[in-house]
Amino acid sequence: MTVQYTDRTDRTGFVREWEQWHREKEEVLAGPHGFLAITGLHWLSPEPARFDDAPGAWSGTGEGVVVELAEGEELTVDGTVVRGRYAFGVIAERDSVYVAAGDALIEVAKRGGHDILRPRHPGNALRAAFSHTPAYAPDPRWVLEGRFLPHPRPRPVTVGAAVEGLEHVYDSPGQVEFELDGTTYRLTAFNGGAPGSLTVLFTDATSGVTTYAANRSLHLAAPDDEGRVTVDFNRAGNLPCAYTDLATCPLPPAENRLPVAIDAGERIPLERGGRD
Repeated sequence: MTVQYTDRTDRTGFVREWEQWHREKEEVLAGPHGFLAITGLHWLSPEPARFDDAPGAWSGTGEGVVVELAEGEELTVDGTVVRGRYAFGVIAERDSVYVAAGDALIEVAKRGGHDILRPRHPGNALRAAFSHTPAYAPDPRWVLEGRFLPHPRPRPVTVGAAVEGLEHVYDSPGQVEFELDGTTYRLTAFNGGAPGSLTVLFTDATSGVTTYAANRSLHLAAPDDEGRVTVDFNRAGNLPCAYTDLATCPLPPAENRLPVAIDAGERIPLERGGRD
């Protein structure tokens, strides 16, 4: 069912909370070392390679990522300055390690089984030009009461990625069911960042029209003891791939492609030709 906001005070508070969510999300995105600061997506191989936007020669080896710093080059790792050869060890899938190089932050990560390097420079042109992300006006109509339907045990789900040929595998604890205009829908959910919370990746009839074509993401608080969960499509947000080709964002599972228009949440970024 739809959660109703019946008085002006509730509506004002609802809008204020949404504006705070949107503002905080954009502050992370456009922060000095946020996704808009990324200058390169480098795929590491066993052969050491140098890149214009990071010191050192980098390789992905049997012992994990290794950097070989030439004379005069240095990185700061966990507050310690390192020179010469440094081994990061094996980095787990979807984990990242961040090291400092002057005012830049170098992300060393593993995505889809591949070691990658993503330097983040505060002066990157994409970050400098960013102003805001267009979004639909928040509307209580899009706050729905859903129900979490857990699987007997988590199921591995393989999805594509914004980078062609790359795949991600996530454990799905269950599905989220909700009703919209008399029709029931179910979306496969993945684990969220907080214990018990959920993340849903989806597309809908607005995708590629007013919202980003590849995906949008919705974070849900942990279901209550009866399995109820709030599905607030006003907080359907863009992933980093909506702004830059230097992201490896996952795509939604096939069953999460809704046939209806979700006219809520963030729209196509200005950087991709979107309009206010």
